[in-house]
Amino acid sequence: MGNWVVNHGLSTFIVVVWMGINIFLFVYFFLLYDSSDRFLYTRHLLGSALSWARAPAAVLNFNCMLILLPVCRNLLSLIRGSFMCCGRSLRKQLDKNLTFHKLVAYMIALMTAVHTIAHLLNVEWLNNSRHGVYDELSTTLSELGDEQNTSYLNPIRSTTTTPTMFVFTSIAGLTGVVITLALVLIVTSSMEVIRRNYFEVFWYTHHLFIVFFAGLVFHGAGRIVRGQVTTDPPHNTSYCKDIPDEWGQDPSCPIPQFAGGFPQTWMFVIGPMVIYLFERLLRFIRYIQKVTYRKIVIRPSKVLELQLVKNGFKMEVGQYIFINCPAISPLEWHPFTLTSAPEEDFFSVHIRSAGDWTQKLITMAEQLPEGSQGPTMGVDGPFGTASEDVFDYEVSMLVGAGIGVTPFASILKSVWYKFKDSNPKLRTRKIYFYWLCRETHSFEWFADLLQGLEKEMEERGMGNFLTYKLYLTGWDQSHAAHVMVHFDEDTDVITGLKQKTHYGRPNWDKEFEEVRKDNPTSVVGTFLCGPEALAKTLEKKCVKYSNVDPRKTKFYFNKENF
Repeated sequence: MGNWVVNHGLSTFIVVVWMGINIFLFVYFFLLYDSSDRFLYTRHLLGSALSWARAPAAVLNFNCMLILLPVCRNLLSLIRGSFMCCGRSLRKQLDKNLTFHKLVAYMIALMTAVHTIAHLLNVEWLNNSRHGVYDELSTTLSELGDEQNTSYLNPIRSTTTTPTMFVFTSIAGLTGVVITLALVLIVTSSMEVIRRNYFEVFWYTHHLFIVFFAGLVFHGAGRIVRGQVTTDPPHNTSYCKDIPDEWGQDPSCPIPQFAGGFPQTWMFVIGPMVIYLFERLLRFIRYIQKVTYRKIVIRPSKVLELQLVKNGFKMEVGQYIFINCPAISPLEWHPFTLTSAPEEDFFSVHIRSAGDWTQKLITMAEQLPEGSQGPTMGVDGPFGTASEDVFDYEVSMLVGAGIGVTPFASILKSVWYKFKDSNPKLRTRKIYFYWLCRETHSFEWFADLLQGLEKEMEERGMGNFLTYKLYLTGWDQSHAAHVMVHFDEDTDVITGLKQKTHYGRPNWDKEFEEVRKDNPTSVVGTFLCGPEALAKTLEKKCVKYSNVDPRKTKFYFNKENF
């Protein structure tokens, strides 16, 4: 339990607080509409569906206020910079922004479903009351507003209006339909299979959030849920509800007056909408800033390396940027981790073919005349990630899978420069690096960097500073035979490095046990850029091998999230 608290305590506390606020809002407003005298007549027409409609609305207001904030990348980078003086656990929460964004979205989807179903029932019961299907009180309440000096309670004002007509002709009904359709499209297109295989579908439908928020702002303007207002003399509901035929005649029972509640949703969402508007404005300013190419290289395994230059661009290790290529799509922006070091006078990315957009970009680069500039690029960023904190740990474990090695290229390059310049601020005293690849060609573009680091460490007598292990997870019989022939050579047959390539997958229990044994009193940062399945495995190992004794080894798990 103590190990779990080390890695998950603060995250769980934040989620519990968020869930607690949701539960409080739901229960508070449910009881308010279920017991308040102001809504006694409204409840008579609608029953418990009134509370089931209004309680989710309160929860929706709260979560719609939150949904945009986790995707304000510049805001998160600003907060991350402000928290550099704070604990790493607090900064780690910012790396879970997309997880929280999804959590809030699930709550919005659930509450929208409850809110919609309840209001569909409400419309049916309001229509029946208007047609006199129920008791005398329901009929009398529905007819209020037909004469002068009275205000209505039932928003269906004509017996010829059908529920469908009301939904598509009222402000609340029409905006509700638009909001719900937009939400359904956003949620369904956000599924993992859609995002991975049809990113363009996800990208374009996600921008229906503009329609969603526009409808949300105007949704409450119709004020269809109405409550009783105070009159002089007051209308005694407990007495008058049984004698509706004497309303206006009995002094204790003046005709009740009703009014809709003031729209509140816009007050919840206006702040985040303004913040997001400034976010998009800043992105546009960055987009129009000129980006030039320093070098374009096609690496093995269809990996495209772009070395770019942009005035005023400053980065830290492990950060990422968003790239837009108008020649492919003027609207699509895709995230790529920076592979250059802050000490270099350019910034670079390595792009693997993983979809239509990346394939088109690689094809365009392949067709360029040698030495020419590539297509016009827009660059937004850089933005912070978990890897920024790598030098805050005494010991770091870096785990990359496939092209997921890119943030660690930046880190290892920066380490090389820090050693070269004898940087006294380098706190890290040990790095363990693991790279898992399915094919041998993937190792080629990164091997040069590792060879340089090997040489630099040996010259400085710090051969133990970097321990790296490369794992090949896929091979054929001919490759195995070739390796056997060259088994006794000093360097690896694939990479040319002194460290031989391992075949298969790491035994993570063995690796973590070894790290703990070699660093019995250290705080170890475990960083991953790779698939979710591997993330779950490493997260469990960090919990398993951490010790709650502050004098002993603790592992903190960090994962790249885009």
